[in-house]
This record gives sequence, C-alpha cells and structure tokens, in this order.
Amino acid sequence: MTSAGSGLSLLQTCALSLLVFTGASQFALVGALAAGGGAVTAAAGAFFLGVRNAFYGLRLSQLLALPRAVRPFAAQWVIDETTAVSLAQPTRRAARIGFLVTGLSLYVLWNLTTLLGALGADAIGDTEAWGLDAAGPAVFLALLAPMLRTGTERAVAALAVLLGLGLLPVLPAGVPVLVAALAAPVVLWAHGRRTAPRAHTKEGER
Repeated sequence: MTSAGSGLSLLQTCALSLLVFTGASQFALVGALAAGGGAVTAAAGAFFLGVRNAFYGLRLSQLLALPRAVRPFAAQWVIDETTAVSLAQPTRRAARIGFLVTGLSLYVLWNLTTLLGALGADAIGDTEAWGLDAAGPAVFLALLAPMLRTGTERAVAALAVLLGLGLLPVLPAGVPVLVAALAAPVVLWAHGRRTAPRAHTKEGER
C-alpha cells in the first residue's frame, strides 16, 4: 500500500518487490518518491541501506559454500532473516536448509502480500486520506528499534534522525537520508577519540 500510495503503479510495485527483496531499501525508495524526490536520489538511499546485505553475503558464502552456478540466484535471498537462521544452525547442511526454507517462504509471502496490498490501495483510493503514507516510516522504525542494543548504536540512530529531520526543510527530498548516513562514521570517530585516552592510560598504568 505504501508503494502504491507513493504513485507507483501495480506493475511497478510488484516489480520492485520482486527485484529488490529487502524491506528497508524498498521503504526508503518509495518514501523518497512520495516526498517528491528524484529517482536517482531515492535509488541512492535504497542502495546504501542495502549495502549491509553484501556483508551478510560474505559470511554466508563461507558458511553455505554453494556451487558457483547457484550463488547469483541465492544472492537474491540474502537478507536479515535468512542470515540469522543460517548462522543459528549447527551444521552446513542445516544452514543450507534453513537458508532455502526461510528465503523461499519469505520471498513468496512478501510478494504475495505486496500484490494484495497494492490491490487494496487501488480499492480504497487516496491512501494519504487514510494515513497510510506514514506506514513506511512506521514499519522501518519497528524493524530498526530491536537492533539498537548498545549505546553507540543508539547514538548513531539519534544523530541520523536529527540530521534527517533537521535537513528536511532545506534539502531536496531524499537527500537528507543520504546525509544521515554520515551519522555512523561521525559517531564511530567520536567513540574512538573518547576511548583512545583510556587505552593509553591503562597502558601507562601497566
């Protein structure tokens, strides 16, 4: 519904779900388009959010050790859930089964519910009148909140929110999301500067 409410057609919505199988990137893209951002800016924000899946792939390639011919197809299913299930398994065989079952079931259900949601959006008319334009950000926050377990992670999230909201009135739609990505290196740099003197102090005490 969020995608359809952002102006995408039924075909475009379903194609996006089929080809970009990562929820955070999809919500970022349609959110930027809904706010009036350009296609390039929206795609850039979605790309940066999807970069984490590349790191998942590096770990899963070692764990699953799939044949080369299969890897391009398996890459489509490298997401948070399949990674978590695969890493939790005791053996390589179990990890492969977990990856296959989780990836297949989520891919089918995700695209089925996308189709139903897009059809529902067409049926109810103006999604903004129902407040469904806020569904994307709400779902994204619900996915993000459980992952913020340390003080550093919370600081990154807080700074990203401040940058995104603060720059929203002065920058084109979609650009504040890209700028908010700078929150991670800034917080990590500050954390390193803060912990470095402590490390030197401990070494001096020894």
